Amino acid sequence: MSANSAFTTETAEPKSSGFRIPKVPFWAQIVAGLVLGVVLGWITRSYDVAWLYTTLDKVGHIFVQLLKLAVAPLVFFAILVSITNLRKVNNAARLATRTLLWFMITSLIAVAIGLAIGLITNPGSGTGLTPKDGLKPEHAGSWLDFLTGIVPTDVITPFTELNVLQIVFMAAVAGIAALKLGEKAQPILTLSESILELLQKALWWVIRLAPLGTVGLIGYAIADYGWDLIGKYATFTADVYVGCALVLFGVYPLLLATVAKVSPLQFFKGAWPAIQLAFVSRSSVGTMPVTQKVTERLGVPKEYASFAVPFGATTKMDGCAAIYPSLAAIFIAQIFDVQLGVGDYVLIAFVSVIGSAATAGLTGATVMLTLTLSTLGLPLEGVGLLMAIDPILDMMRTATNVAGQALVPVIVSAREKILDLGKYNSASASPVDEIEVVEEEPARVPVAA
Repeated sequence: MSANSAFTTETAEPKSSGFRIPKVPFWAQIVAGLVLGVVLGWITRSYDVAWLYTTLDKVGHIFVQLLKLAVAPLVFFAILVSITNLRKVNNAARLATRTLLWFMITSLIAVAIGLAIGLITNPGSGTGLTPKDGLKPEHAGSWLDFLTGIVPTDVITPFTELNVLQIVFMAAVAGIAALKLGEKAQPILTLSESILELLQKALWWVIRLAPLGTVGLIGYAIADYGWDLIGKYATFTADVYVGCALVLFGVYPLLLATVAKVSPLQFFKGAWPAIQLAFVSRSSVGTMPVTQKVTERLGVPKEYASFAVPFGATTKMDGCAAIYPSLAAIFIAQIFDVQLGVGDYVLIAFVSVIGSAATAGLTGATVMLTLTLSTLGLPLEGVGLLMAIDPILDMMRTATNVAGQALVPVIVSAREKILDLGKYNSASASPVDEIEVVEEEPARVPVAA
């Protein structure tokens, strides 16, 4: 009996070899990818290494394409499920209204900071750029296009052309209809929740490739644009980064401390995995599963987070839709020698708050910029002046976007007394690391008595 027990115990728990490869934290992998990307990009540009240039381009391109591959179905099912999940939350209408209100408040603060920085620094002066350097974009945004473009002409095109705004519209209609149907819609909701979990699982695998994607994206940016190009846009680039940093590390902590009355440092501990992934991937929607995970880990109820985060990923853009277009409008106006008045600055603020959904959570903010320029009557050729530098700017813009998308649910939850302060104060580890630990945990073998 005892011999059998000893035998069973020994086979169930084999002795360790004494050597284990230490697990590298996800944040450290991202940092290593950034450093390696800069080094390889510098080597490629300095020594004109063609094969390395192509490799970096392909690696970064494939990573972004993998993220985009899941965008359309992910947005649809995330919005549909999030709307139906609101039925499980008390005061759902109140929460949704407060969420939208704080989206608008933080956007107004962000655009005010962008305008102030632009007026102080005059980013378009002394660049050596002229209107001839501009190139009119193939597709420009306008209010008519924005309003009429919300409703799709069919149910297939928005998915094939990745029109996120139209996908959000269809998902919202489907979600509201499901709420009205009640129990009859339960089979569809169950299927939608399963599909959403499947998509998020697949996207987690892509997210784990982020360190490799970082090498390609950063390396290609350095190799292709170089420091000379950045020098021409030095003031404008610095303005965007400083503006985003002021919002990210100034406004957000102030709101957390005074409005939510929680620790700002603890927020960044919990939200940092999503912020760093957004910086690398340049996609709010691609980062959405991580953003939702960290938001829940910060104590926001899952039912509310599953609504607020997908909603924010497609509409909440303090970096791309507030700071950037306000600075870009001033920059382009100075290049084309157009004087902006107080009314123009008010219009910029209005466009930033109302039209932010036009950015759609994808890489880049060209649609939002063209919408702003067309509203102000500025030449759309100015967009071409900023296209070359856009990937460098988009990293910081998207990181700011995602931080705001996690911030607002925390503020609203704290104000509504539904924030789990115990979870908030203990959130620190990367969700990517935790999921890896859970998946790699070996199955336990029962020991015979």
